[in-house]
Amino acid sequence: MFIDEVEITVRSGKGGPGCVSFLREKFIVKGGPDGGDGGDGGHLIVKADTSTNTLVDLHYERYHFAENGHAGGSKNCTGRRGQSKVLVVPVGTQVFNADTGELLADLTEVDQDFQVAKGGRGGQGNAKFSSSRNRAPRKAQPGEPGTEVKLRLELKLLADVGLIGMPNVGKSTLIARISKARPKIADYPFTTLIPNLGVVSLDMGRSFVVADVPGLIPGAAQGAGLGVQFLKHVERTRVLVHLLDAASGRSPLEDWEAIRHELGAFNPELLERPEIIALSRVDASEDADAMEAALKKKFGRKRKVMRISAVTGEGVSDLVRAIWKLLEKDRDQEA
Repeated sequence: MFIDEVEITVRSGKGGPGCVSFLREKFIVKGGPDGGDGGDGGHLIVKADTSTNTLVDLHYERYHFAENGHAGGSKNCTGRRGQSKVLVVPVGTQVFNADTGELLADLTEVDQDFQVAKGGRGGQGNAKFSSSRNRAPRKAQPGEPGTEVKLRLELKLLADVGLIGMPNVGKSTLIARISKARPKIADYPFTTLIPNLGVVSLDMGRSFVVADVPGLIPGAAQGAGLGVQFLKHVERTRVLVHLLDAASGRSPLEDWEAIRHELGAFNPELLERPEIIALSRVDASEDADAMEAALKKKFGRKRKVMRISAVTGEGVSDLVRAIWKLLEKDRDQEA
């Protein structure tokens, strides 16, 4: 099950109480206070790791508490520190305060972690309160309480390239062709219900990650179809490959404009991403040449227009090389 958003409640451990104790040993008269401090409570930490790619575990377990600190003991023994609670999440997870909406952390690297709630400090034992005026204090501090926070965790997949387009335009077939990903493929809309990631390998160790985003439809930015549930996964991509179906009977330009409208409504910055137009399923269309000419006339040099067939392999290698060049150009501009 693919879960990419969940709300949970977390709490750090409270500090252990200090101890009230007096030394009582043979041959030692009035040994004085020897109560130790309580241990600190455990922290609550969120950590990104590659061992998981979904938030499903946190979906079924909504409450997470770190261990409390242990009480101090006699003979100045400090109580044991509470064990911290580490929540493992996929790389690409954003951590929000569910009550205020504040972004607390964006975990985009392996082993990156963030301390959500600090454990309470342990209380001081009565040995710390001894003075020249009070040599037998009978008080100690209680431990500080832990911190409780309600979190919203949101996963945004990390991919270099996003495959977008209307339902059933051949995105899953393409990602299966160019990578080892094996998404469900069928001849009906909304076959893909979860984003699929695939690693595309070129020569000389070059590779990039592609995300097959479930089909978008008009109104997706307002929740139609799969709606914003998966639009957010396009936000981290560096290059967009927009598949337009040559065999659907619809106008490729109208499909392009409809999807672009949804991208802009969701996040206007997506309209500035480098984009390749891929006219797909050309093997099943008699009007592919005319459609390609119309698209090239429309976009000119602003966008690269290519014709492909993921079934026969036509144009697929050229598309992969074009994507790589666009990624290199984007990286050079950032540098």
